[in-house]
Amino acid sequence: MKPDDHAIAGNFHDFEPSLDAFRREVVRGLSERPKRIAPKFLYDETGCKLFDEICRLDEYYPTRTETSILRENAAEICAALGPGCRLVEFGSGSSTKTRILLDRLSSPAAYVPVDIAREHLLRSSASLSRVYPGLSVLPVCVDYTADFSLPRMPSAPRRTVAFFPGSTIGNLEPAEAEHFLRRVAALCGQGGALLIGVDLKKDRRTLERAYNDARGVTAAFNLNLLTRINRAFGVSIRSESFRHHAFYNEAFGRIEMHLVNGAEQTVQLDGAEIAFGRGESIGTEHSYKYSVEDFEKLAARSGWTLESFWVDAGRLFSVLYLVVDRYGAWPRVNGGDPVSPAR
Repeated sequence: MKPDDHAIAGNFHDFEPSLDAFRREVVRGLSERPKRIAPKFLYDETGCKLFDEICRLDEYYPTRTETSILRENAAEICAALGPGCRLVEFGSGSSTKTRILLDRLSSPAAYVPVDIAREHLLRSSASLSRVYPGLSVLPVCVDYTADFSLPRMPSAPRRTVAFFPGSTIGNLEPAEAEHFLRRVAALCGQGGALLIGVDLKKDRRTLERAYNDARGVTAAFNLNLLTRINRAFGVSIRSESFRHHAFYNEAFGRIEMHLVNGAEQTVQLDGAEIAFGRGESIGTEHSYKYSVEDFEKLAARSGWTLESFWVDAGRLFSVLYLVVDRYGAWPRVNGGDPVSPAR
């Protein structure tokens, strides 16, 4: 272990969901009609590597488009974030896009990568710490859709800025996204800000190609979920009978990713008998697409005010800069007083 790795291990805040929690969610999801498993469980060690590969595919426009937006507007974006900020990234992954910001930010107080994949988080944090030796890197392993606290710092940062790239916000149902954004506003506090990537609505062909690549990497990423369940719980779901299926549901404005079963089978999991019918599918991901105007309205209901946004020339993707509403993290009703948090 290198010296930087020791430093990261000492600053590591581990709230990784337990195996029991994973089991409960899987049993509950596979017992529902229709079956569904939350997309966060796609990201084990293998899943993270496959997703990194997806991000390099020709068909998958979001990563390169968002990266281009960040690079072309880095000076303006970082000026808006300001000096001495604590940058908190949700679903940090390999922290690749974060480096674009860190190269331009003025004296950042700390970088807090938050991710559910423990080993991937440790490696990427150690790597980042070596590249930016003067930066305080404070990784937090947690399901960021759950409540958690930020690591304590020797002195308070000037402001807390949340960074949520990749349009991962689209994986949440709109009501869930609104609730999540409200929690992020409360976490950042008064004066806080949010820099978020939002995938824009566009033609069906472009969207469906992005989730059905010719090399089958996205299919492998999706199918790996079954391999993870089999390995974790000692079950024998015949993953070879499932196929990846992704399509754009225009009525809901979302890409849907499914695993479709080709042969009847039954497995025992945690005392429950789970049957998979022929042609039955497991929903593994929804990815909602927004217009800037629609997302601005959703964010406003969650306590955020849109200050600036940037889009690419083809209007495929957007990066939005929002600030916590001056009335606080709680939305106003009909332009009146802010709503108090529920007690």
